[in-house]
Amino acid sequence: MDAAHIRNFSIIAHIDHGKTTLSDRLLHRTGTITTREMEDQLLDSMDLEKERGITIKAHPVTMIYQAKNGSAYELNLIDTPGHVDFSYEVSRSLSACEGAVLIIDAAQGVEAQTVANVHLAMKQNLTVIPVINKIDLPHANIPQTRQQLEDILAIPGESAILASAKEGIGIDELLEAIVERIPPPKPTGAPSLQALGLDSYFDTYKGVVTDGRVFNVVVRAGMSVKFFHSRKPVEV
Repeated sequence: MDAAHIRNFSIIAHIDHGKTTLSDRLLHRTGTITTREMEDQLLDSMDLEKERGITIKAHPVTMIYQAKNGSAYELNLIDTPGHVDFSYEVSRSLSACEGAVLIIDAAQGVEAQTVANVHLAMKQNLTVIPVINKIDLPHANIPQTRQQLEDILAIPGESAILASAKEGIGIDELLEAIVERIPPPKPTGAPSLQALGLDSYFDTYKGVVTDGRVFNVVVRAGMSVKFFHSRKPVEV
């Protein structure tokens, strides 16, 4: 797909503000998963994640979204942990993105890890899209949350998208905002291949598999590339 129609972004937030639930909604709305496949914590593959109800590892996924302007966009999403103990996962994920969707609980407001994650995103010069989540809760305080966005994070409160990941409210508006506000990736201009390894895992049939973001040069299946650190060739 043309780079102009690619959007790379992460979802960041304080723990329990609804990151993974929103990720599941985005997967469903873009047709990446069917209603029958829909389940809670779809991106949380580790048993401990499902048991504890938290995200520990960053999880990348690609979605194809047909925007209202008639064009199809490739949305590359990385769902990140909210717990402070796994902040390294957040930092590494943000380095592979051009934008970040910041989720804030309408009842809890801006919390400690919200601030820390926003600082990480701004340090990477990412476009931040604020989302006020859980607006369906009876004790949701939207005006106060908007004010906290401005007072604590210096983000315009009116730019926030109102949503409820649980009820599916605001999902279409968020997808359009991702397409409109987050810039497409730009090549670095270096003559050689440049890529960032996000994570690696062992597959019984494939061996060690690495997830990563290619910044420069086109990589196709079957190509042989060499890791800068180990100098060992691997097949794409």
